Parts: sequence; structure tokens; C-alpha cells
Amino acid sequence: MEYKNNSDINMVLLQWVMLYRCRMRLGPGSAFHLLRCVQLRSCSRKGRNRLPLWVRELWAYTRLLMQSLCFNSLTDSDVVFDSVFEPVFWTVDYITRWFGMVFVCLVVILTSSIMVIAYVVLLPLVLNTYTPLWILWHLCYGNWIIVMISFHYYKAAKTLPGGPPKEKNDSPFVSICKKCIMPKPARTHHCGICNRCILKMDHHCPWLNNCVGHFNHRYFFSYCLFMTLGCFYCTISGRNLFLDAYNAHETNGDTSAPVYTLKDKMINKSIIYMWVLTSTVGVAMGALTIWHGLLISKGETSIERHINKKEAKRMTKQGKIYKNPFNYGKLNNWKVFLGVEKKSHWVTRVLLPSGHPPYGDGMTWDFFPFKQDLIPV
Repeated sequence: MEYKNNSDINMVLLQWVMLYRCRMRLGPGSAFHLLRCVQLRSCSRKGRNRLPLWVRELWAYTRLLMQSLCFNSLTDSDVVFDSVFEPVFWTVDYITRWFGMVFVCLVVILTSSIMVIAYVVLLPLVLNTYTPLWILWHLCYGNWIIVMISFHYYKAAKTLPGGPPKEKNDSPFVSICKKCIMPKPARTHHCGICNRCILKMDHHCPWLNNCVGHFNHRYFFSYCLFMTLGCFYCTISGRNLFLDAYNAHETNGDTSAPVYTLKDKMINKSIIYMWVLTSTVGVAMGALTIWHGLLISKGETSIERHINKKEAKRMTKQGKIYKNPFNYGKLNNWKVFLGVEKKSHWVTRVLLPSGHPPYGDGMTWDFFPFKQDLIPV
């Protein structure tokens, strides 16, 4: 190394003297570490002076994002996927949260329109056409379906699904929610739309503007079931009326066809509207009801379906068999879900409106609730 003047030589000698003193006081390792820090600090200062502030901030933020994707050994593809698509998830949650009331109003309007057509258009036709026994059947079944649909939809939308307490308690938990930073009991999951943890969460239903969880899961399923029965009832019983109304609508421009008044045209259009709407909704709700019925038979929710499937694959690779700890058998699963404790409850709690609470508090789960066979199978 060449030195240009005496000042450079004096500076180097001064640095070596300071290094020797630090080495004598702190030891060789500490002196080397101090010198290394001084060199890195000087180099970083030189590098920082070359880039503008906004470039350095952008680079630091980018490095932080990249490091957050691999912050520990537990990071997997799910964490990376959630991090990358977090803006998309946030946008969907925001839109769903604000359009929830719109979906609820749409359900109320469509259901009310079918009820108006049933009472104003179909009921006079039934009274003038059918026998007294058929009239009695349609009046009893139709009004029973309307009551069950209205009751369970109201309860599903207004009943809180339940959440873990925010204050300190002694309840057992299985993990910590990374959004709420609060303990999560078993079967509890975080809802991004409601922005809270939900006990035994199944999903967030935009048509209810509410989460489906421990305390309103039965109301949601009962609403789907009775809505399906009501739609198929309208579809089957109104098939002949729909065919007549459709044929009358198609032959409206024919000169040889009978002339229909404005009232007749409105009745025919109302019947066509009712039949098409109930048929499409019945198919969609029927598929949803069957899906949830299969999940209930296995003692799991929609979220737990994916978790159990993944866990079963993982244990299969290890030569083990995974068993759902919340599966008590098909019949017992239904009895726990519906709250049936004796035979009369099949009528009072299933076929009639009932606001009884579900089994348990949603915080703790008894893995063997039927040890003493309290509910006869």
C-alpha cells in the first residue's frame, strides 16, 4: 500500500494505536468486532449517500416483505399464498361486508314476492279448483313452510355465532389467532369479514350478513332445508299452472287464440316468474343442503373438511390413520347438532320452531359425550 503524504501515515498509525489499546482493554475478539463495526458503518454511510431517501425506504420495505415470507421454519406455501394475495382477500372482505345488507334485502324481497303470488294468485285458484282435502293440505303445508322459513332465517341472521372471550380466562385453547392476537379454542377460526374469531366457524354467509358458527349453525341448516322443501313444493304443485301460463304467453300474438285481459296476463307472468325462481333456487339450495348434511353426518364444518382432509393425507404418509375427534357417529352427530335429547324433540325441536341453545358452550368439546348413553341410539 502506498501513502500520498505524511497525514495518511499518521492516520493509519493513529488507528493502529487505538486498535492496540482496545485490544489490551477488551481482548482480541472484542477489538476485532469493534473494528469490523467501524468499517461496516463507514461503508454503509458511503453507500447511503449515493441513493435518495425514497429509494432506500422502498428497498428496505421490499426486503422486509421478502423476509416476512420466510420468517421461520414453519413457513409453508399457505403462508406465502396468504401474504401474496392479502390485498385481494381484503378487497373481497370489504365488498362482502358492505353488500351484506343488500343481499339480505334481496332475500326478503324475493321471498315476499313468492308469498304474495301464493296468497293473491294461487290461493283463489286452489279454492276454486281442488277438493276440500287438497285445499286443507295446501293450506297447512304451505303456511307451515312459510313459518319455518321465516323463523329460521330471522334467527340465523340475528343470532350471534359466538366468539371467545376477550378478557383473561382459564378456558383451554389450541393456538393463538394471528389477527386478533388472542387464544383460540378448538374449532375456532378467524373471519376476515366480521374481523373477529368465531366459535365452531363454518363460513361467512353474505345472504345472512352474518357468520355461521356454533350458536346459529342449526338455524342456517334448517333455513336451507325448509327453503328447499318450499321451493320444490311450489315447483311440483305449480307445474300444470306454469305450463298453462307459458302456453298462453306463447300464443298471445296468435289471432285464433283466446283474448286475455290485462289481469290474465299479469297472473300468467306471475306464475311463470314464481315457477322459474323457485325451481332455480330449489336446485341451488338443495345442493347446498345435501353438502351440509354430509358434513354434519361426519361431525365437521366446511373449514374442518379441508383441515381434516389435509391432516388425513399427512398421517397416511406416516402410516397412520386420522380420526376426527368430533365425530360421534352419524345418528349421534345429528342429535348433537339438532339438540335432540328425547324422542319428542324430533317434533318440538325439529319440525316446529324452537330457539333452544346448541350442545355445549363452543369453548370446550367433550370427546365422548355419550359415555353413559344419555341419548338412546
